[in-house]
Amino acid sequence: MYDSVIAWLAGRLDWIWVEALAPLGLVIAAIVTVHVLLTKRDVGASIGWIGLAWLSPVLGGIMYYLLGINRVKRRAQRFADRPSNGSRANLPTIGGRDDHLAPLELAARRLTGRHVEPGNALHVYHNGDEAYPPMVAAIAAATTSVALSTYILRDDAAGGRFIEALIAAHRRGVAVRVLVDGFGSGYFLSQAYFRLRRTGVPAARFMHSPLPWRMPFLNLRTHKKLLLIDGKLAFTGGMNIAAENLLATRPRHPVRDTHFRVEGPVVGQLMEAFARDWSFVTDEDLTSPAWFPPLAPAGEAIARVITSGPDLDLEKIEFLVLEAVACARRSIQVVTPYFLPDERLITSLSMAAMRGVAVEIVMPEASNHRLIDWAARANVGPLLSHGGRIWLNPPPFDHSKILVIDGQWSMIGSANFDLRSFRLNFELSMEVYHSDLAETLQAIVRDRKGKMLTEADLLARPAPIRLRDSLVRLLMPYL
Repeated sequence: MYDSVIAWLAGRLDWIWVEALAPLGLVIAAIVTVHVLLTKRDVGASIGWIGLAWLSPVLGGIMYYLLGINRVKRRAQRFADRPSNGSRANLPTIGGRDDHLAPLELAARRLTGRHVEPGNALHVYHNGDEAYPPMVAAIAAATTSVALSTYILRDDAAGGRFIEALIAAHRRGVAVRVLVDGFGSGYFLSQAYFRLRRTGVPAARFMHSPLPWRMPFLNLRTHKKLLLIDGKLAFTGGMNIAAENLLATRPRHPVRDTHFRVEGPVVGQLMEAFARDWSFVTDEDLTSPAWFPPLAPAGEAIARVITSGPDLDLEKIEFLVLEAVACARRSIQVVTPYFLPDERLITSLSMAAMRGVAVEIVMPEASNHRLIDWAARANVGPLLSHGGRIWLNPPPFDHSKILVIDGQWSMIGSANFDLRSFRLNFELSMEVYHSDLAETLQAIVRDRKGKMLTEADLLARPAPIRLRDSLVRLLMPYL
């Protein structure tokens, strides 16, 4: 009797699969295929999704629905035409350059829709030991507004001081807005966020939701680091807010980093970038003079903000890097915590090296993500074989992001040299035309150089290690 029941159930399951699920799977696979063909530009990704949909229609369809559809771009369209501060319409039209970087300036203008802003001053900070005290002091001195956007904000020995200063500013009547990443600052338990909310500080989490149908956004993060005081003073760069950046306290996992103080007209572009993100998350528009006051010249640097993300700004920072590499005549100098660019940037750097440009990349000897280190070893061979040079930055782990072209043009900000920053994360960088800043950053590049990585080093890896590294390299888009 028992065996006959089992046989009957097995027969019914077979019937359900043949009569119901199999046709449904064909419909799902066809829908996925049509959507991929109409929306995806990357050939490899398109082939992968279509293949998965036909090999495993139900599972492949579910995965594509969760991870393959760019809902962020669709959602961002709602905010594209919202008023920010109106400053973009009032930006002065700066005359084009007449040197070899003129194509770069023109490309960036067309890419971003922003003019370069003259009259800016920048100051470099090393590590949280130098950067945090003036940042906290600036919050304490704010009179009208404070805007903070960061990937990581921890309620620890470093972040606690920021939180206390933000709470105090809010209580004395300053308009405070805090935006933290919904993943980087704690997905299930964000102590900093909840402490701010408990005290009445307007705070929000970027792309965060515990709802299962919102989980596709888990992989899309705001990686921006931006503090704005009274709409006139800004701090930006690559530094998160956590005790690991206080090297003087000898943390268990120390992180070196580089951050920047910015004054001048370009602060308006930084404020606009924050306002758009805040509107995107909370539906509140920041347009008052408290956020966008008149800005006077403060220095000699010419600068412009570049935002990038999987929405209306897709791949803009990567495109700007490609243009900068193409314009370089003498030198390309990079410091990055993760060096895992795609084939087109590797090729662009290789071609620069072949035409005689000194291509110098400084990446960590050991980063805080072992898989990225493995994948990088499998990815840099073509660059080394064509004359590029790579140095390994000795511990402690360095989280700085620096690009200098010909000692004249620099790019600073939050973007790493990897596919996550170029295509998945929401990033903010600044391009700066100023030889003094470039010289300062070149000194940092020289200081970070440790042991040189060579082709011989790559070939000397045992076969199992090379196989492991090549396998992990296939995960590049998600590392």
